[in-house]
Amino acid sequence: MKHSWKTLMNMVGGKSFRVERVRVIETGIALEGDFVLPPLAGLSAEDQMFVSAFVASHGSIKKMEALFGISYPTVKNKLNAIASRLDVPRVDVSAAPDTERASGVLDRLDKGEISFEDAMEALK
Repeated sequence: MKHSWKTLMNMVGGKSFRVERVRVIETGIALEGDFVLPPLAGLSAEDQMFVSAFVASHGSIKKMEALFGISYPTVKNKLNAIASRLDVPRVDVSAAPDTERASGVLDRLDKGEISFEDAMEALK
């Protein structure tokens, strides 16, 4: 029986959970283990949709206002609430790491050499 991600999120009701079995659709191969999900997966379906819309709008708060019919402060408050649930540290843009160093951190994250948390710490 197939279930949607939204069904799963409703079932867990915001509580922490782990995925223990993954099936690759194309091959039918199933893997069992203790898989740690990325922080975004822990958000409600509504918040995931909001983040997706924000990315699709290239971070334009003006576009988010129009898309959701909400005010600038409401968009900012929603983004701040989501960031706090993700435990994402605020980044001081004036003290942002240089592009080359940041690119190296992202490469290491992509290769699985460091965790998301370690990458965020390295980018501080």
